[in-house]
Amino acid sequence: MISSPAPVVCLSRTYLMRAADALASATVTYAIPLLVLVITGSTALTGLAFLLEWAPRLAAFTFAGSLVDRWGAGRVFRMSNLVRTAVVVLAGVVLLVLPSAGTITTAVVLAFGTVSGLVAEVSFVAVETLGAESSRRLGNAAHRVQAAQTGIDQGAVLVGPLLGGLLLLAGPIVLLTVVALLALTAAATTSGDVSATDHRPASSSLLTGWATLRRTPPLAWLVGGLIASNLATGVLQAAAPITVIHHFHYSTAAVGSVWSAAAVASLIAVWASRHAIDRFGIWSVGAGAAAVSTAACLATALAPSFTAYTVAVAVVMAGEGAMTVVLRTLRSRLIPAQAFGSTLAVTIILVLLPLPLAGALIAIVPTTGIPHLLLACAAIQGLALSACFAGLRRHRTACEPPHPQVSPLHKKPSQPANAL
Repeated sequence: MISSPAPVVCLSRTYLMRAADALASATVTYAIPLLVLVITGSTALTGLAFLLEWAPRLAAFTFAGSLVDRWGAGRVFRMSNLVRTAVVVLAGVVLLVLPSAGTITTAVVLAFGTVSGLVAEVSFVAVETLGAESSRRLGNAAHRVQAAQTGIDQGAVLVGPLLGGLLLLAGPIVLLTVVALLALTAAATTSGDVSATDHRPASSSLLTGWATLRRTPPLAWLVGGLIASNLATGVLQAAAPITVIHHFHYSTAAVGSVWSAAAVASLIAVWASRHAIDRFGIWSVGAGAAAVSTAACLATALAPSFTAYTVAVAVVMAGEGAMTVVLRTLRSRLIPAQAFGSTLAVTIILVLLPLPLAGALIAIVPTTGIPHLLLACAAIQGLALSACFAGLRRHRTACEPPHPQVSPLHKKPSQPANAL
């Protein structure tokens, strides 16, 4: 059997779209609050900029899934990035005309951050849907697509702040120009097979997604596991500055070094997970990653030194990275294609809810009680993930690819078409 290069081209285009979009979003997310701080010198306005970026992001999930279901993921992705390009260009023109500081300039930057945050999540839901379509086409090799996409997202999170900081040194206009080019690249590469995927418009809403989640028990187990995992990770992230500065008596720069090490470890784990799944299977890798992440989260609460704490955090994020590949692969199989956008939006909202809860817990728990809080969250995570994988295994048939097959992308030329 001679494989067509079409799937390779389609995947390459999807990866390029996702990389350009993710890098644009990550760069703006970091740069806008920093730009406000540079312009105004006000920490209060900087915090407001962060709030105005993230509030619309959460609001976007209430309608982004419906847009994708009704108009198609490719079309929504292209239009959202064209809107982002137009907004960036408009903001750049206004900043060229206005003085470098002032109330109007600050208002323009804040408005740009608000619209940019909204558009970023709409495009994210669309590109996630496209990635799920690619996963379904590859059957048993779906985890390879999810590993690549997770690596792209985490790479953007790692590179985006660095790129945003460097571009701001050259000036706001240079920053906006690069972001516009990235958004335009994402929109321009949404062509050919990617935008031509078969799509039948469907009426959908958050209620549609919620109904789909309720009648899909394995998906409910999966979301429950992700919620518990995000609570533990959120508490760990929110507590990190307090732990590093007040408990270990290191500087603020050390906090950044902890998360840089964690990001590198996570990227390595994501890369390794695709090969591990090929060899050991998705269930073994998922259970192993969950156990490692839970044990490492317990270790962060008991770490006797800054070095041990840094290693423990890196292991937590490595386990989270591998587990993300597993759970996203299963999620792409469990959500029905016809209601994918609305159901994905509901799952994202539910999975994000523990993050503000994590912040509230850190706010009300005294510094001396943070290790106990971490231990409790790690215990909850372990129990919830155990229940999650047990529940998923009970619905193993639903978690299998709809048409198990050997991907033509990874088949040797001499291998028979029916060889496994």
